[in-house]
Amino acid sequence: MPKVLQLWKQSTSLPVVGPLLGKRLFSLAFSQQAPYFATIRPRFVELRPNYAELVIPKRRGVHNHLKTVHAIALCNGLEAAMGALAESTVPGDKRWIPKGMDVSYTAKATSDIRCIAETDPEQWTGDDPDLPVRVKGVRDDGTVVVEGVIRLWVTPRKK
Repeated sequence: MPKVLQLWKQSTSLPVVGPLLGKRLFSLAFSQQAPYFATIRPRFVELRPNYAELVIPKRRGVHNHLKTVHAIALCNGLEAAMGALAESTVPGDKRWIPKGMDVSYTAKATSDIRCIAETDPEQWTGDDPDLPVRVKGVRDDGTVVVEGVIRLWVTPRKK
């Protein structure tokens, strides 16, 4: 089992702290692995192979001049979700790196934003190293505020 997925399962199933505090502990630990992610204070909601979901809290530190969640903060959240998905899904004999992101901003980000990354299982089994990850950010009222694709380059791990 990938380390990120193992950490998620362990932290969310700790009987002493409960699943909510376990998710917060995981979110903090994940942010320490890539410190830039800490700027958005992600709160992971769900993590499993081919799916990751986190929340970016709407707070002053991520506001733009309109007092909505800044576009780059949204992209940071999408990339954090994608990274967690990739780490929990990539086969053990492969490695990945992001190679591009195409997103469209479709509405104002006026609330906390759920960042979701998704793939299909068969995407990870082929020989094509180009792997698109579907991403989107959703407001509290269900409105999609950003959507797009983050392209990964997935190659065999060097021995």
